[in-house]
Amino acid sequence: MRVLVIGANGSVGKQAVEKLKASEHEPVAMVRKEEQLSQFEEMGVQTVLADLEKDFEKAYDEIDAVIFAAGSGPNTGPDKTIIIDQEGAIEAIDLAKKNQVERFVLLSSMGADNPKDAEKIKHYLYAKHRADVYLKNSGVDYTIVRPGGLTDDPGTGKVSLEKKQASFGQIPREDVASVLVHLAGKPEAANKQWELIEGDTAISEL
Repeated sequence: MRVLVIGANGSVGKQAVEKLKASEHEPVAMVRKEEQLSQFEEMGVQTVLADLEKDFEKAYDEIDAVIFAAGSGPNTGPDKTIIIDQEGAIEAIDLAKKNQVERFVLLSSMGADNPKDAEKIKHYLYAKHRADVYLKNSGVDYTIVRPGGLTDDPGTGKVSLEKKQASFGQIPREDVASVLVHLAGKPEAANKQWELIEGDTAISEL
């Protein structure tokens, strides 16, 4: 499959591109700044320069699946979170439907099911919640992954992937990227939503 990675310059997105490149799939890295192109071109990965805040439909040329790993980041305000994490995701979903994409894999967050209960980052969880709900109702085959707290620890290759985790946990970004790539190509992962934390199950066995 040709897999468009939206948010390819982010910590999870970049590793997803690398793992797609090492798999049977063909990644297409979408970035919004010219200086971000070379790192992927040096890897032999096709790139597309496009911005979620502008018209980015050109990124969908001959795309079979999408991994949406874009995020506004921790140093921006609620306005950017709404623009990128919510509205950017919604437009990406609409374009996936228009261009008959086979699968849309959305990186969400634990806590997005009940944003009202959040004591912190409430606006972030509301944005993720809106995007998740929109995707489920879109008619596009979806996979939603809601990780716990993200760390920069090396991936272990083992995780816990459950519809609902018993408690909040952490997960290395590398393992999140591996799970996104693994599930993107699994027919049985279509129209499913999971929470993801560290665990004992090999990603290859999911």
